[in-house]
Amino acid sequence: MARWTTMLDGRKTVKMTGRVYLRAVVPIGIFFSLSLICGNLTYLYLSVAFIQMLKATTPVAVLISGWALGVSQPNLKQFLNVSAIVVGVIIASMGEIHFVVIGVAYQIAGVIFEALRLTMVQRLLSSADFKMDPLVSLYYFAPICAVMNGVVALIWEVPKVSMVEVYNVGFFTFFLNGLCAFMLNVSVVFLIGKTSAVVLTLCGVLKDIMLVVASMMIWGTQVTALQFFGYSIALGGMVYYKLGFEALKGYAGEAGRQWAEFGARKPILRKLSIIVMAVLFIFVVFGGLAPTYAPEYDPSKLASEVTNHFKGNAAAAAAAGAE
Repeated sequence: MARWTTMLDGRKTVKMTGRVYLRAVVPIGIFFSLSLICGNLTYLYLSVAFIQMLKATTPVAVLISGWALGVSQPNLKQFLNVSAIVVGVIIASMGEIHFVVIGVAYQIAGVIFEALRLTMVQRLLSSADFKMDPLVSLYYFAPICAVMNGVVALIWEVPKVSMVEVYNVGFFTFFLNGLCAFMLNVSVVFLIGKTSAVVLTLCGVLKDIMLVVASMMIWGTQVTALQFFGYSIALGGMVYYKLGFEALKGYAGEAGRQWAEFGARKPILRKLSIIVMAVLFIFVVFGGLAPTYAPEYDPSKLASEVTNHFKGNAAAAAAAGAE
């Protein structure tokens, strides 16, 4: 892109030196790699629903890291609001049935590393010392991210994986995975450049809710009433932080007016919508009480199965080589 297009011409105005690269760019790659490692390891110990609940603390970590690195100024109102989010997550953690300390530790570490990475990316985009445009910032820190992930993969992943596993997945699947990751990183840096790292993390609220619901419906993950209550507090705190009371009040009033107009125009369709939403609510909330025949999602069992699978493939490859 730098050679054949003008999309990265902004790099010519950036005074990039070895010292600046080591101080501002290399840490992003390191934190990105550590965030991916810790985030992936978490899935071997905790349920998908509980992981999303713990991820609700990410805006808090981003806010604190922004204060620590001088990207944003401390604010008492913000602090009280994010404290409510933390309280909600703590309540949700108390209600977790399968609480694994090492899994929670990995997730907390992943949240911290991700917060530091996002804050440093924001500083790279908005600080007067750097002031890069989003694509130029990605141009600089993407190679160090690739190197860090490559080193980690060579040490821990490559020795455990045979080419048979790679062929089974398919090179096209790997290509699509990499393309999606690239487009995600591009969208992330553009969003941070236009808003802030905190807003980026708050935009993941809908995704987190959908993942929790999907985990309950697909794997039959149990979500206790205490978890539901705590997660509701955390989500409410995040929405309030993003919109504010006046905006929420305005949206609620506008929604009420739109709903009343809809009922006046199409009363039958409105009644049908109420019935559908009621059935969906009952299905989601009380679906966990019904017996499930789907395979239960057991992270520890999954981890052992994956390990045994790799060992079996390695033994088969060794036997084939001996023949």
